Amino acid sequence: MFGFILGIILMLAGIITCIAMIVYDRDNAGAAVGILLAGIIVGGISIFFGCTASVPTGHTGVVTVFGRVEDKTFEAGFHTKAPWESVQKIDNRVQRATIELSCFSSDLQEVSCKYVVAYQINKKNAPELYKTIGLAYYDTAIDPATAESVKTIMAHYTAEELIGNRDNLAKEIESMLGEQLAQYNIELVSTAIADLDFTDAFTNAVEAKQVAQQNKLKAEIEQAQAVKQAEADAVVAQTKAEADASISKIKAEADAEIAKIQAQADLEATKIQADAAEYAGQKEAAKNKAINESLSGDLLNYYYLQQWDGKLPETYIGSENVSTIVGLEK
Repeated sequence: MFGFILGIILMLAGIITCIAMIVYDRDNAGAAVGILLAGIIVGGISIFFGCTASVPTGHTGVVTVFGRVEDKTFEAGFHTKAPWESVQKIDNRVQRATIELSCFSSDLQEVSCKYVVAYQINKKNAPELYKTIGLAYYDTAIDPATAESVKTIMAHYTAEELIGNRDNLAKEIESMLGEQLAQYNIELVSTAIADLDFTDAFTNAVEAKQVAQQNKLKAEIEQAQAVKQAEADAVVAQTKAEADASISKIKAEADAEIAKIQAQADLEATKIQADAAEYAGQKEAAKNKAINESLSGDLLNYYYLQQWDGKLPETYIGSENVSTIVGLEK
């Protein structure tokens, strides 16, 4: 609007100046024409810019008339408009902000938090956003809503829970913050807890507790290992004793079986030997019987003569009727 009015004024000033110079100073008619042209050109340029608007990429142009927000908007690009219309440019790109806060846990531990927020203004919501909170929407809505959400949710957790439940903490903060920003037609894209920092005293206490827990866990593990080892040794000892007993039993049974087999073998051998002796005796008896039955006087004299060396004996034993040397008749 200002450019349009300025252009009209410049054009009128050029025309009036030109007419006055022609009327009162005809010798400077050429200069008057120059002033007229300059006024028309400068005024025309001013009017041109007053009737056009350029919206950069990633932005939405919100059209207002004397401060009243109109229903129409301009997309990115070059647009013509009425001289009385103004265009407010709102960034629709995803914007990122890092907010540093000082909070307290439920057990009154001080916590320093660095929270990252990514947000975006929807094109459809741009006129309503400008109507309700204007262009300073970060300072008006995003920063205080983020601080309130983070501090409120953190106050529900103890300091130790803040460390151990960081994922749940982030989800609860994001849920609460998203609801609050939606009231201002601001879309929450993502959030992140970039850093949580505690006081030195609390940090030292946590470290001492962690060390104690680790030592306790180590002792429990060592005790469990000792118990397992003792149980294993007992099982090994029991197994060895059972194995030794089993081996002794098997050896005794084997020795008994061997003795039984040996006794059986000795019995069989004795029986065989007895049978052999009986057979030998029977054989000898049969032989003697056969010899005895076959002996005669002549045969006996024959065997005797076969053994005689031709010398007569010097001593005779027998009756007077014996007339033979060795069983020989007279």
